[in-house]
Amino acid sequence: MTPKILKWVLVAAIIIVLNLFFNYTAALVYDEPLQDTFCKREQVTIPPETQEQCLATGGGWTATTSYDKENFYKSQSVVRPAPAGDLKAPEGYCDLDYTCRQSLESATKVYNRDIFVILVVAGIISLLIGFFIKYQVVSIGLSLGGILSLIIASMRYWSDMDDWLRVAVLAVALCILIWLGIKKIRE
Repeated sequence: MTPKILKWVLVAAIIIVLNLFFNYTAALVYDEPLQDTFCKREQVTIPPETQEQCLATGGGWTATTSYDKENFYKSQSVVRPAPAGDLKAPEGYCDLDYTCRQSLESATKVYNRDIFVILVVAGIISLLIGFFIKYQVVSIGLSLGGILSLIIASMRYWSDMDDWLRVAVLAVALCILIWLGIKKIRE
């Protein structure tokens, strides 16, 4: 391999390892909310059949408006045969994980926000260090690694971000990149 190719291989390796380091370090020091923590599973679950029973267990009740006995029982998460004979149509069904899923989603949004902040700070620090290091291969690797960290952070949190925060993040990133570009060109 030529020295030029080896330099770009080293740049790519720095970018990849730097971002693996950022992400695994963040995961090591900050635990991600897990579904098992919020939604405990019992070995045997008997689904509530009334709205009152459902709400008492923390579930979410959905009223049914029409009733097709065969398809209703086929659509349930626990497959069971439709009972024989004419029965009263069920009033609805219970989503047993409704409350715990809401708590999990809230905790996940907070987690993604915090990881976003961690990765953005790490990416900006890496970008700044990359601009001030005199060794070209390391400088390029750290700078591009910092940019990749900013991209990963934004992708993880983008869907949970408020619109104004998206614009603010993009404005700050653009200003920093323009400032660094001007500073580097002057040198």
